[in-house]
Amino acid sequence: MEAAMSEQSLSTPNTRKVFVKTYGCQMNVYDSERMTDALSKDGYQATDVLEEADLVLLNTCHIREKAAEKVYSELGRLREMKKARAKGGREMVIGVTGCVAQAEGKEILRRAPAVDLVVGPQTYHRLPEALRRAKGGERVVETDYALEDKFEHLPAPEKAKTRARGVTAFLTVQEGCDKFCTFCVVPYTRGSEVSRPVMQIVTEAERLAEAGVREITLLGQNVNAWHGLGPDGREWGLGDLLYRLAEIEGLARLRYTTSHPRDMDDHLIAAHRDLRKLMPYLHLPVQAGSDRILKAMNRRHTAAEYIALIERIRAVQPELAISGDFIVGFPGETDADFEDTMRLVETVGYAQAFSFKYSTRPGTPGAEMDGHVEEAVKAERLERLQALLFRQQGEFALGCVGKEIDLLLEKPGRKPGQLVGRSPWLQPVNIDAKGSKIGDIIRVRITDAGPNSLFAQAIG
Repeated sequence: MEAAMSEQSLSTPNTRKVFVKTYGCQMNVYDSERMTDALSKDGYQATDVLEEADLVLLNTCHIREKAAEKVYSELGRLREMKKARAKGGREMVIGVTGCVAQAEGKEILRRAPAVDLVVGPQTYHRLPEALRRAKGGERVVETDYALEDKFEHLPAPEKAKTRARGVTAFLTVQEGCDKFCTFCVVPYTRGSEVSRPVMQIVTEAERLAEAGVREITLLGQNVNAWHGLGPDGREWGLGDLLYRLAEIEGLARLRYTTSHPRDMDDHLIAAHRDLRKLMPYLHLPVQAGSDRILKAMNRRHTAAEYIALIERIRAVQPELAISGDFIVGFPGETDADFEDTMRLVETVGYAQAFSFKYSTRPGTPGAEMDGHVEEAVKAERLERLQALLFRQQGEFALGCVGKEIDLLLEKPGRKPGQLVGRSPWLQPVNIDAKGSKIGDIIRVRITDAGPNSLFAQAIG
């Protein structure tokens, strides 16, 4: 689940300010919003201006190579700012949250003396109390897995704050992972799979819809493994949850990410057939096309099983766009193994994909394996794979030209009068939408396709 680094912002004058820098996946974006919600009860408002912040939080991700070193580099810059601030008689509290916080713990305090608190992703509901302790002079580390349900202890955001964040929203329904893929650090930083109960999710979704949110993306490290206690006393699966969320008035669109091939059950597949609100887009990582490498990765499925699954879902939802994740150069990967991956990509046909060179994560089984692939070989394979994926993405986009779709308008475009929305297949769509406003869903015809976005005209 990777995304571009973002910063949460909502400035209010004459109040204590918190600056949150968010690295990594959509779940971290969600976490950053919930942390600022929790801190607002103590009088903090978020700002996008680092220099005016009284509290700086780095909400970190550990999925990429050298992630921790990037955090320490950032902390070095913050240390100098904190010193300068202290000379002027102003306080700056620095905290590290997220997966690097969980992985490094007390080591962060040792290597970065300017840090006042370290809070792992399972304990960010304790952030206000940790902050009070830090302001009292204690250097705080909160990385134990919480026994209590953190979501029950987090305050609901104010309606105005939710509205200011836009007409689309993330909603975490599941955290952690029990799959233990040999390349992945998530089970060690986010813990075992935990699913939120149905009504807790429904209540949050209804609150979002009441605040004007039109589209919700359900999040989880392994979201289709979600299995929450329902109001009828039985355990629900993700398909059940989607059917229930589709009943919420005002909510027009549903998405979910990230999924594992082994957890796509029949009821979830049926939801793609039955629910108009469920967008025809599925991010379903495969990682490799070689059965030998898939076994070494502990993916617990074969390439043929993955392809057959895609065919089953497309049979009930022919408009489905598939997105995926790929790792090239996993230990032991041969030229033949890589060619298997290229054949799988050609067979499936991807609308979007994320692809990376394998990099070791300390503590994962992959780091201890023999047969590590040379960097030059990994780079050459990645270049070939990305060229194929980019071609497929372009072909999918060109195939959209001429189609009529419902477009949710999300934000202003770069040009006067232009608005940008997302197609059902998650592509940005630019349109001259005079007479329409953000939050509207309008009927449009796709007129052109660029490298990274589509262009459209309103119909009628």
